[in-house]
Amino acid sequence: MLDTNSPAKKILVVAPAWIGDMIMSNTLLHILKQQDPNTIIDVLAPPTTAALISRMSHVRHVILLPVTHKELKLKARYQLAKKLRTEQYEQAIILPNTLKSALIPWLAGIPQRTGWLGEKRYLLLNDIRHAPKRFPRLVQRYAALAFAAPLKNHSDIPFEIVEHLPDPELTVDLKNQQHLQHTFKLSTTQPILALCPGAEYGSAKRWPVEHFAKLAQLTLSMGWHVILVGSPKDVALGAEINQQARQCCIDLTGKTSLLDAIDVLSLAHAVVSNDSGLMHIAAALQKPLIAIYGSSSPTYTPPLDKNSKILYLGIRCSPCFKRECPLLGDDYLRCLLDITPKKVAHALRDILP
Repeated sequence: MLDTNSPAKKILVVAPAWIGDMIMSNTLLHILKQQDPNTIIDVLAPPTTAALISRMSHVRHVILLPVTHKELKLKARYQLAKKLRTEQYEQAIILPNTLKSALIPWLAGIPQRTGWLGEKRYLLLNDIRHAPKRFPRLVQRYAALAFAAPLKNHSDIPFEIVEHLPDPELTVDLKNQQHLQHTFKLSTTQPILALCPGAEYGSAKRWPVEHFAKLAQLTLSMGWHVILVGSPKDVALGAEINQQARQCCIDLTGKTSLLDAIDVLSLAHAVVSNDSGLMHIAAALQKPLIAIYGSSSPTYTPPLDKNSKILYLGIRCSPCFKRECPLLGDDYLRCLLDITPKKVAHALRDILP
């Protein structure tokens, strides 16, 4: 039984820089609160993922990391660490595996600093976990950090402890949802299919534009609305898909913030996405989802919901984890080209209620 009179434990979670990884970290937050509802959780996050935390439960404060993904900026990290010392955190859980991600908790003097060994962080971490490959999914590796090591100086957490995990969840801002619906004239009198054609990692993760366009045409012919959702980096993709689909899609690429994208996707009746941050957002919204995998692995970072279907061919060269397909001729991008629009349309029918 919990001692309600004892002071609440304060934990600092150092968040990842990728959107999909940030979504998966939500499972860790759930587990920490399950273990002790009185736990106070603050999250230190980079600019790329900080906004997402406002749509997650269980977090008290979001602390913005004053550096971007690849910057070191030791002075800025030291200044932030000095401010964090006054919070007197008992534990820091560092989700990224990089050395620099562990610097601030160490400089802040947080007594327990938990994380996977990563880049040989023997000095910066003092609660080091080893052999992450025992956990095939990234969400399991994050979740394992919520549990204490079973023996002193021995950090082999049993796999069974992370077999059944809570799915990530995101809240929807209903007022903003209505505003976006009005602004972009998104009628819900007909079903909406959201297409997410981007994947920031590289083109080897992107289902071809012509396939997205053909799927849009098939769906439009059945009386659906089709919306294209993506970041400013996806504007060219959205324009080309819409052009090939005879300008019949509602192209929102580059027109929404990250939080807007959550509220827009909440209006969709189904989503088709590459392995991307938006795929994980759709999964956290519990949307019927077709997740298309090319160079990446659905074993490592699958969508974490029960309404999704993964399309992955697993051909001889997959997963290669390359940003661009290195092959030429008939072998070029076969992992994605051979997932035809008709296959995706059939898979959509299978998962729709």
